[in-house]
Amino acid sequence: MEKGSELAAKKIKITIKDWGLKEATPGTTILTLLEEIGWKGQGEALAARINGRVTDLHTPLHENALLDILTFEDAEGAEVYHHTASHVLAQAVKRLYPDTRLGIGPPISRGFYYDFDFTTPIGSEDLSKIEKQANRIIKEDLPLERHEMEREEALQFFRGQGENYKIELIDDLAEEETISLYRQGDFWDLCTGPHLPSTGRLNAFKLLNLAGAYWRGDESRPMLQRIYGTAFPTPEMLEEHLRFLEEARQRDHRKLGRELDLFSFHEEGPGFPFFHPRGITIRRELEKFWREEHLKAGYQEVETPIILNRQLWEQSGHWDHYQENMYFTKIDDQDYAIKPMNCPGAMLIYNTSMRSYRDLPLRVAEMGLVHRHEKSGTLHGLMRVRSFTQDDAHIFMLPDQIEEEVAAVIDLVDRFYKVFGFSYHVELSTRPEKSMGSAEMWEKATAVLQQVLKKKGVPYIINEGDGAFYGPKIDFHLRDSLDRTWQCGTIQLDFQMPEKFDLNYIGPDGQRHRPAMIHRVVYGALERFFALLIEHYGGAFPVWLAPLQAVIIPITDRHHTYALEVQDFLRQAGIRVEVDDRAEKVGYKIRAAQLQKIPYMLVAGDKEIGEGTVAVRLRSGKDLGGIPLADFAGRIKVEIEERRQDAN
Repeated sequence: MEKGSELAAKKIKITIKDWGLKEATPGTTILTLLEEIGWKGQGEALAARINGRVTDLHTPLHENALLDILTFEDAEGAEVYHHTASHVLAQAVKRLYPDTRLGIGPPISRGFYYDFDFTTPIGSEDLSKIEKQANRIIKEDLPLERHEMEREEALQFFRGQGENYKIELIDDLAEEETISLYRQGDFWDLCTGPHLPSTGRLNAFKLLNLAGAYWRGDESRPMLQRIYGTAFPTPEMLEEHLRFLEEARQRDHRKLGRELDLFSFHEEGPGFPFFHPRGITIRRELEKFWREEHLKAGYQEVETPIILNRQLWEQSGHWDHYQENMYFTKIDDQDYAIKPMNCPGAMLIYNTSMRSYRDLPLRVAEMGLVHRHEKSGTLHGLMRVRSFTQDDAHIFMLPDQIEEEVAAVIDLVDRFYKVFGFSYHVELSTRPEKSMGSAEMWEKATAVLQQVLKKKGVPYIINEGDGAFYGPKIDFHLRDSLDRTWQCGTIQLDFQMPEKFDLNYIGPDGQRHRPAMIHRVVYGALERFFALLIEHYGGAFPVWLAPLQAVIIPITDRHHTYALEVQDFLRQAGIRVEVDDRAEKVGYKIRAAQLQKIPYMLVAGDKEIGEGTVAVRLRSGKDLGGIPLADFAGRIKVEIEERRQDAN
């Protein structure tokens, strides 16, 4: 009896989410535990979360724990799946090209990549051979085993294999005495995991493309070859993803930017965009909407210089915290910097006069051009550029106005995104390692943002350590028509800048007090938002944004005069319209207009002249028939004024 009690006492209690309580012997692995309970969750078990920490299914259990089983439906489960796929790719490459040196191979959204230093560079035609080898490794169902080595032992191991990049990574782990590695068959890799139990857990594996990547993103380091791939539990899921990728390629803003003649880039200014007439039309509409909404919300627009002296940037903290991203010049033998942010200029404007508490809140907004040094390998169309316009605003306020002002900005951002048809989620970013100010000040600022979000009933995710160096922030992540998310709008609460610039206001007591401050953007970078819109709409902008809102197509030469009269009438009504007077057939012109994503095609022939109408076709191909010219003008004006989303 005593012996039985002793055995029972050795049992540990594991609470399995969506299953219940299970007693187990210490040392039992999660995989064994699942086999014992006959676990049948939604999808195959890939990994687990023990008391909040994601780990392998081979992990032994030694104490009472809360266990959450992860499948491909869970973000962490999918990440483990893709991480293992990257190791399979690396093993396949080493089998085919033994002299290749390994870089890194992380999971990414919906896939993975691995960086390789091949002795002889490979081409895209080699990917199918590597993919076949990877599928052999999957069929071999090799267990993934975690091993730990002492630092010197791990260094010796990778030196023996000639893996100099792995040695560098271990050297960077100066504080780690024990180094984690994973083994599958005869392949070893430096890795903290977690991973799937075996390679056979992978199913639909696909290599996608080949690209160049500097080692650790440093242009002064070797250029490696990066192989991108993806993997899914079923062939059907893979096919769906490949269709998604093809749709994304068709919507790529760089491709559509060329086809629709919106913008271009040139070797004379890498990373600096050139906007063409049609592209600038869209930009101006975005700016017009921005100005209208900000005027309604009580903002005053300002403009500040793009070059300011070093002393200002030292005062703001950018010189110490942001210098690697800045461009510099000299004027009269003094150091100057091209502004990477607009906020210091707003501080100078605030300090041009003594403010009273009655003047606050003071909301100043700026469409400010900024420049940031981005590495050439990171440049990506309008998504990642070196010069861009931020729709900045800075709100100076009394401490007891903070909640109200933050709430008002949330409402403003919501209004903007609804106009473009975006849904979004919110993240609250907290203090980063590199930051200014006391812990107490950061806690206070973070608590205020949390309180506003809770009061407004806005769900949010905590994004630890991703705040600005001067304060915590609320970030808005848009979801586009392809179900991708993009971080655009942000609200940053700042108690640091008012201190650094000695901002004051005279309170009701006649004494000087320090204002609180908010930095915020709605579009974010206007160029990036533009790119996002191109892909979101697939180039088929709603009428109010379309660079050309209608094209008039005369059937024959004798209809040109009427077409020009229609053009004049619509232009007087404020509609962007042109006549296509090329010596081509009507069908050809209609098709050309559809390819240019023009919302309306107005065909003009004898019947239309006689009746004072236009035959209206939509870019979708739908034929609306003859409509009186004045009625059509009224219809399209309403669409424009109301900024409707019904892009036909």
